[in-house]
Amino acid sequence: MRTLALTALAALLLSGCAPTAQPTAPTAETLASACSAKGGTIQPVGKAQIPTCVTPYADAGKACTDKSQCQGACILEGNLEPQGAVTGQCQKTDRQFGCYAKVENGKATAAICVD
Repeated sequence: MRTLALTALAALLLSGCAPTAQPTAPTAETLASACSAKGGTIQPVGKAQIPTCVTPYADAGKACTDKSQCQGACILEGNLEPQGAVTGQCQKTDRQFGCYAKVENGKATAAICVD
């Protein structure tokens, strides 16, 4: 009986030393499929050109004066130091690169450049 108890105890202790399965990283094909399923495409983005899922917004380019009118941000490109009231455009995709100012309550915020 004692031998059986020692054997069971040893098996229990050694089971903690067994290697565990490591999670596998998703493949490029899996990521592309998931991206496509939500309406996006894999594109190189930013200065580093990192492949990223980029999803377009349905209201891309629509005139706006505040984010509440857009799926993404309401932005102003071009003349980034306007005076007074402005009308921006709803951003095109969920990845915003370049120089732009956000439009909030009809006024442009400070410009930012993202690369």
